[in-house]
Amino acid sequence: MTKQKSPLTKLLSFLIWLTGIIVSLAVGFALKNGILSVPHLGIVNIIAGWIVIITTILGVLIALIKTLAG
Repeated sequence: MTKQKSPLTKLLSFLIWLTGIIVSLAVGFALKNGILSVPHLGIVNIIAGWIVIITTILGVLIALIKTLAG
């Protein structure tokens, strides 16, 4: 038997998840655009930014598919 989550718990979980997505995308785009960088890494910062952006978008898509699939 699985306990049902309350609507407030579901809302808070969603808000925390959404905050994580927004922060991840902000960091990814900042790395990609050169606004944020790790010293002495050069082009690796841009690659890391793209990796963060792509994996975040994939994570969102997988979460949506999982939610819609039941």
